[in-house]
Amino acid sequence: MSGPGPDARPGVRERLSDALYGLGWAAVKTLPEPAARALFRTLADQVWKRRGRSVLRLESNLARVVPDADAARLAALSRAGMRSYMRYWMESFRLPTWSPERIKASIDVTDAHRLTDGLASGRGVILALPHLGNWDLAGAWVTTDLKVPFTTVAERLKPESLYDRFVAYREGLGMEVLPHNGGAAFGTLARRLRSGGLVCLVADRDLSASGVEVSFFGDTARMPAGPALLAQQTGALLLPVTLAYDDTPVMKARVHPPVEVPESGDRAERTARMTQALADAFALGIAEHPEDWHMLQRLWLADLEPRDDRSGGAT
Repeated sequence: MSGPGPDARPGVRERLSDALYGLGWAAVKTLPEPAARALFRTLADQVWKRRGRSVLRLESNLARVVPDADAARLAALSRAGMRSYMRYWMESFRLPTWSPERIKASIDVTDAHRLTDGLASGRGVILALPHLGNWDLAGAWVTTDLKVPFTTVAERLKPESLYDRFVAYREGLGMEVLPHNGGAAFGTLARRLRSGGLVCLVADRDLSASGVEVSFFGDTARMPAGPALLAQQTGALLLPVTLAYDDTPVMKARVHPPVEVPESGDRAERTARMTQALADAFALGIAEHPEDWHMLQRLWLADLEPRDDRSGGAT
């Protein structure tokens, strides 16, 4: 089936995306769960077989994570990666219908005490995650099982109606969602933390072009400075979190040791060291479960084009 013609590209594609996501939220959550899982596994395999740009980019990224993998191993990893990515979408479409008991039973969190103790101290906590596993499910666990509201930031999507769908979806799970628009969002996040609140940020891909350069799987990438800056300015606890699927319906989560603010150096130096520590924690989780890292965009500086628009996917 051919797509829209070149003269209709931006508007038609955006409206089509909005319609498809709307259909997904409306229809997929009504399917019996075995049928939904089978459908999204089939979709994943079909997308993978087409070898489109996103699949090739995923495979290129995985080649950095598993540098000794041969072509057959990379192909198997990218296929598993697309299945993991589609599992994320299947769960996300159905998540609003899940009971608190179902959400609690669908995630197993190691070292959750680091989060709960931090919140109990009244200090404010920042959770920083990579695009690994299902971060929406992890967020739903926080709001339903821990009964702790939190604030996050969402990338603005086109059309605006699609962005509104994502905001409504995440707010329905108990999250406060701010648009990714620089200083205004940062100020609100800082206020939430100073009042002892919780902030959750997906932080393995810089969207501002002003992030911090880090060493990541042997090459230079850029990650957002926000988590480290917020921790320095508010005194909040900064905790890396990694997620992973396995062969069970239960997602595994790990709360890593806190990233401390260095005692020496200026703000830029402290920020660089803290962001590198986050990158190292992310790398541990990604190396253990590379197929669950949903990075279908360019990340490393060597791969970025001079005018990369960083639009990416709607996750």
